[in-house]
Amino acid sequence: QVQLVESGGGLVQPGGSLRLSCAASGSIFSINTMGWYRQAPGKQRDLVAIITRGAGTNYTDSVKGRFTISRDNAKNTVYLQMNSLKPEDTAVYYCYARIVVLGRSYNYWGQGTQVAVSS
Repeated sequence: QVQLVESGGGLVQPGGSLRLSCAASGSIFSINTMGWYRQAPGKQRDLVAIITRGAGTNYTDSVKGRFTISRDNAKNTVYLQMNSLKPEDTAVYYCYARIVVLGRSYNYWGQGTQVAVSS
């Protein structure tokens, strides 16, 4: 069994910051790509940022310069530092990981953490 457990969401005023964390645990051989997606009410789940095992990153245009994704391979953890938050960043944020278990790769998702940006 593999689990992704997220933390760090909450309510913040526009211009504020939050840091999301996501830790993977279980029968993990290795973790390839990790990332964050978000889903606003009535909308589809969209990519926010991804990071490869070698720390290559990619961001959706709307968060470039404001969000930073990072990972700690020793802790099987991915982070999302979110600065200069805007009301349009309000969504449920989901952690994603491509994990090798018993020689095969699988996609795993966290349970989601709510981020609300409002004054």
